[in-house]
Amino acid sequence: MFSDDQVFKALGDSSRRFLLHLLFTRDGQTLGELESQLAMTRFGVMKHLRVLEKAGLVVTRRSGREKFHFLNAVPIRLIHDRWIDKYRERQVSALADLKISLESKKWMPSKKRA
Repeated sequence: MFSDDQVFKALGDSSRRFLLHLLFTRDGQTLGELESQLAMTRFGVMKHLRVLEKAGLVVTRRSGREKFHFLNAVPIRLIHDRWIDKYRERQVSALADLKISLESKKWMPSKKRA
């Protein structure tokens, strides 16, 4: 189980959010590939990846000597469902009701006036 505090801490840093963005655009990158896209040392990237792994936002897989990093969006989704969704439920259901209401009525184009 992922801790909300660990996820919020991990997302609280712009470098870690950028690492997540890099993994979102191309999943399964090595440390060297990620490091080449950041202006920080290899040790710095490793430190940020460790925080992301601890929060469950990044999972790794070894293949030979290489370690590949993958985005795990589940903790972010759980935070979304817990903290954001419940506040938006009324608006979304109102829009869904409006959509159903409008689609159930027969639409008639207005007559063009000369």
